[in-house]
Amino acid sequence: MITTLHKLIFCSFLLALSCLTQATVIGAYPGGDRSQAIEIVYGAAAHPDIKKLKDFCRSLHIPQSSVYQWQNRAVIFGQIPDVRNNLQRLQRLFPNATVKLYENPFYIFSSQNNCKDKITQTGEWEHIILTANLVSDTIKQREYLQYHATQFEQWPEVSKGFCNADFQQLLIYKNGRQLMLVISISKGADFQKLNSRTTENNPRVNDWNKLMAQYQEGVSGTKPGETWVFFEHVK
Repeated sequence: MITTLHKLIFCSFLLALSCLTQATVIGAYPGGDRSQAIEIVYGAAAHPDIKKLKDFCRSLHIPQSSVYQWQNRAVIFGQIPDVRNNLQRLQRLFPNATVKLYENPFYIFSSQNNCKDKITQTGEWEHIILTANLVSDTIKQREYLQYHATQFEQWPEVSKGFCNADFQQLLIYKNGRQLMLVISISKGADFQKLNSRTTENNPRVNDWNKLMAQYQEGVSGTKPGETWVFFEHVK
């Protein structure tokens, strides 16, 4: 569970996080992982039917721990078999909701590939899932993606921060102008403590915060000035 304190501490780092990049191979995941996210967006006054979502996961042998929620939105994240057909199945199950697929991340960071001087940790991971929108200005959207295309080489301090924090994997997906961000850490790790390491002796991250603020905004339902929001893991 991500507490309010965790959110406040993490907020200033998200702008930098969303702009990290490397030469990415779409469709290839570290260790052969092939995860996708499906988001179910209900009307503003409605709430996701979590039981029905868990029943859906059970029918596909997807762990029920793969379900997350923020307000009127729910996400299933994991290895979803026959994902496009099951996307249609979910749309039939929830005819009054919008069902969105995040299939191939445009950015992949993995400690295995990007932290050459650290020993890769094995074992189970837990995932932290967040979402935000790109601004509607298409020129700025292209600029944002261009920053991703060159950042790993030009601003390596950001990826160094992820290595320092022992983040295992980061995936950023895009559907339209909505971004879906997945941060994977070792199961049972203290996220607050890990995150505090990202900016240790690393002031360039703050430069990214200022630069990237112009490219992002909150999804529908966020408060004024709020950009990235956390999906809570559903017990």
